[in-house]
Amino acid sequence: MADILAAPQQIKADTSLRTLAGISAAHWVSHFHIFVLPMLFPYLKAQLGVGYIELGFALTVFGLVSGLTQAPIGYLADHIGARKVLLIGLCVGGLALILLGMNLTYTSLIACAAVLGLANSVYHPCDYAILSAHMDESRMGRAFSIHTFAGFLGGAVAPAIMAALVAWLGGLGALMVAGAVGPAVALLLIVVGIPDASSADRKEDGVAAPKQGVITPAIIMLTIFFMLLGLSNAGINNFGVVALMTGYGVTFSNANIALTAFLGASAAGVLAGGYLADRTTRHGQVAAACFGINAIIILVIATINLPSVVLTSAMGIAGFLGGVIAPSRDMLVRNAAPAGAAGRAFGIVSTGFNFSGIISPLLYGWIMDQRMPHWVFGASVAFMLLTVLLALVTDRKPQGQGKALAVSS
Repeated sequence: MADILAAPQQIKADTSLRTLAGISAAHWVSHFHIFVLPMLFPYLKAQLGVGYIELGFALTVFGLVSGLTQAPIGYLADHIGARKVLLIGLCVGGLALILLGMNLTYTSLIACAAVLGLANSVYHPCDYAILSAHMDESRMGRAFSIHTFAGFLGGAVAPAIMAALVAWLGGLGALMVAGAVGPAVALLLIVVGIPDASSADRKEDGVAAPKQGVITPAIIMLTIFFMLLGLSNAGINNFGVVALMTGYGVTFSNANIALTAFLGASAAGVLAGGYLADRTTRHGQVAAACFGINAIIILVIATINLPSVVLTSAMGIAGFLGGVIAPSRDMLVRNAAPAGAAGRAFGIVSTGFNFSGIISPLLYGWIMDQRMPHWVFGASVAFMLLTVLLALVTDRKPQGQGKALAVSS
């Protein structure tokens, strides 16, 4: 009899595990695809005969489309089902890279960036809808943490994977193989039977949350905070390799190793930051302390030609501290969200990342075209210091105690 009673619980646990694994795989793809084009900037610049500002414009198009379509995609996921929208996004994003590899022109690059931006807008609405509907409530925080870690990991391994693909297949082959990952993961989700989710599943205790005004001063400040976070990381993420190569004489291989250390340590930092965020209420101070140390480390990288081992170590420490910030960042939003308005609050503040995705490629592309690669890191330091100040100010604001879900970019 005990075995019979335990069977449904075991089935539910197995389904939850498959769901978490599948959705985490999709989040891995989303971050991996974000880094495909930046990792190929040296190749694309040579093949297309354009400057870095033109390449940066492609990333601006990506950020603009992703920012404008995220809310409509969330509405669509609620009405036709998050599973369908997620599968379509995986396939469409992959197809865009495959077609770019088959027909590489600057026009097709911009079109690819736009389609990738559209595909990127599906992941957070769909992923979090499915996880929220089908994961055990007592393990929801850990599920979100693993999901976030998978995304960071996708970005962390992108430089090494793309470098290996370029060496093996060339730039065009690398684009097509990177694109094929999307449909492959979509097929995996179908095989493992990822469940669906719609607006009917997005209720607390079976009751829809009441509508409240959510655009408060605290939420506006946090939107700016998210934008500064994005601006401070974008230069290193997207232009760090070319800046190290042109300004510091670092080889392509060593520059990619350093960036991989930065991104990989960020993924580890997310998991560590989750434990830290659970043990403190001063989340703004945690973010300020980590980014303050980061600013010092990146300033050293900007001003001193470091040996490869030291450079990689410094980038790894900076990445780890940047990852630690993520859970505290989300807790700041959680505490500022009015009761029952967590979804809208996170939707609003996340547009800060979209704004940074629009601005940063043009800014850092202009810096590179002015032959000032050291300022890729210098500008990052400036944005980090502004982030430190805003984190301290935000942490001193009166905060609501609404129940919310913490999500990350």
